[in-house]
Amino acid sequence: MSTRLRTLTAGLGFAEAPRWHAGELWFVDYFAGNVQTIDMAGQRRVIAAVPGTPGGLGFLPDGTPLVVSQREFALYAIDEGGHLTRYADLRSFARGAANELLVDGSGRAYVGHQGFDFFGGAAPQPSSLLLVATDGSVREIADGLIFPNGMALAADGRMLIVAESFAGRLTAFEVTSDGTLGPRHDWAQLPGHTPDGICLDAEGAVWLGSPLSGAFLRVREGGAVLDRLDVADGRWAVACVLGGADGRVLFCVTAATTLEGMPQGKSEGFIELADVAIAGVGEL
Repeated sequence: MSTRLRTLTAGLGFAEAPRWHAGELWFVDYFAGNVQTIDMAGQRRVIAAVPGTPGGLGFLPDGTPLVVSQREFALYAIDEGGHLTRYADLRSFARGAANELLVDGSGRAYVGHQGFDFFGGAAPQPSSLLLVATDGSVREIADGLIFPNGMALAADGRMLIVAESFAGRLTAFEVTSDGTLGPRHDWAQLPGHTPDGICLDAEGAVWLGSPLSGAFLRVREGGAVLDRLDVADGRWAVACVLGGADGRVLFCVTAATTLEGMPQGKSEGFIELADVAIAGVGEL
């Protein structure tokens, strides 16, 4: 167990999709079925209940939160009272469960989906990325991805990095002026790891959670590991984001669970912290 990690909160179900926004950490809890926030003092509040299991989180340019409903294959907007409005319908494209979300500075939303029934124990199948335009229309913009998961956008908005969990790699795409994706390339091969939630720092390195190897890694393009934070035995290193007042706090979402137990709701989630030297990029 790394001595650099300290616990901010415990007793969650299975937390995911950490996002630093407006001075708080936002995240979803799969098994509580909601969106929550937590401040640096560890005070939590529930923002909204989400039908169909919450997935990825993001924020429109005006600050409106968006959340994925995994089972309803939908994207919802959350108002100030915590009420949900359907923002986009993903059912024509999503397979397995809708999953991660990234919203760019123009309000375009990138959504991944698992591609197969992960919770039902099906064998992995290739999946795709969807682009939700600002008018709510949806189109497929990349395919052949193996469990597309966490995403990060370069500071200049011209490159999108996607974690392919069951391929053990990070894949990068050129982003065109209309938000669609151009050619892809391997950004980092990570044998022995299952990259999940990711974030970028100001030096262009990626922090990632690797659930099945129980570590948060900082990697550069090409796959060199620059730093590693191991979690407690029996925990997954699920996802991470840089935030805090100076952007140098790494919020690490972990879970005490197993591949067999997690689909059955057998999990305890934690949010842990580590101080790092290089600040994050943007509000991811």
